[in-house]
Amino acid sequence: MWSTEQYRRLVRVSAWYDLIVTAGFVTPWSFLALHGVLLALAAALNLSGSFPPFAPAHLLMANLMGSIVCVWAVLRIRDPQQTFGRYDAVGRMLFATWQAYALSQGANMIIAVFLFFELVWGIAQLWPVRPALSTDAQPL
Repeated sequence: MWSTEQYRRLVRVSAWYDLIVTAGFVTPWSFLALHGVLLALAAALNLSGSFPPFAPAHLLMANLMGSIVCVWAVLRIRDPQQTFGRYDAVGRMLFATWQAYALSQGANMIIAVFLFFELVWGIAQLWPVRPALSTDAQPL
């Protein structure tokens, strides 16, 4: 069980993770560079599955995803409240579902690394939080 302060720290750290991991998706130029790095990494590790070239519409979707995830991450860094952590956990479970689906359809196995972290962060943010002790309580 998390304390309130531990949970706030968890929400903030998971947001930093998101910001770092998705920053490369924000612009067409940064994504094309990231895509090249991922292709090279997948080839070097001899990972199975496809990593297709991106058409302009694919690039647009990647940039939209990167932009909104980065904005969402900054919000959680600045205000790591429990409600945001719970919503983020739901979003992570959705991301994990679609990543697992992509893997089942032949996507490159490098996505499994991202799937692992989505599940870890999501489960951690779904873990119970101990109710904060009220400072207004009068001793008996």
